[in-house]
Amino acid sequence: MTVNKNNPIGFFDSGVGGLTVLKEFRNILPNEDCIYFGDTKNMPYGEKSKEQLIEYSKYAFEFFEKQGVKAVVMACNTTSATVYDILKNDYSFKLYPIIQSVTKLLSGLQVDTIGVFATQATVNSHAYSKGIKSFSPEKNIVEIACPDWVKIVENHEENSPEALGKIKEKLSEMLEFRPARIVLGCTHYPFLLPQLSQIADKELFINPAEAFVKFIKADLEFNHLLSENPKNGSDIFYTSSSVEQFVIAGGMFYNLSNAVVKLI
Repeated sequence: MTVNKNNPIGFFDSGVGGLTVLKEFRNILPNEDCIYFGDTKNMPYGEKSKEQLIEYSKYAFEFFEKQGVKAVVMACNTTSATVYDILKNDYSFKLYPIIQSVTKLLSGLQVDTIGVFATQATVNSHAYSKGIKSFSPEKNIVEIACPDWVKIVENHEENSPEALGKIKEKLSEMLEFRPARIVLGCTHYPFLLPQLSQIADKELFINPAEAFVKFIKADLEFNHLLSENPKNGSDIFYTSSSVEQFVIAGGMFYNLSNAVVKLI
């Protein structure tokens, strides 16, 4: 099927965390038209079954199909880990899953032990471990689930004593394994860098979003799919629950002051 290079690109996440990826994307590809869907009604995804995640992803992908997108960026680590291999050949657009796109880069790090903070579903899948070890089988990968962190970010609770205690608990658990780097394997987690950096060196942590969007740009260029739009591209946002809450929560990650946000 012929794809129009000037068609929009879809961004899919369980909530607003994927806006961190869209922000990085905008920094290097300002001319692309983008459609973002945050499935806030069903957030957080990390607690859902594989069957539920497939159902939610199909709904999102069918929506993007109707929008005529040329590609969909799976900004959600959880669906990249559990759904991508099942649905990757079912749609006319190209899928970019965050985990599979960055594990090759992570495998090239000159370190012995890499830590990964992620949702329970992502940890259960061992997607980061499998992906990195497929290139560098000698590396030691430590994956730890942080099931409370998404809600902490979405609810603006990151500086509460209870939240700080939960963040410190998981980081202390990880540091016992002495990782040389720690991957923030959920798009919400980079927002907790100020809190994490109170306990450990900020340079210890890796936000995969920057490497991810560089990979996407290179692939679009290779496939002659970069937009020829001479002007800055448009952003349209969709959410499955409260528009007001999406704007409030999403404002932490992206400038939504004049954004078009719709409910689906």
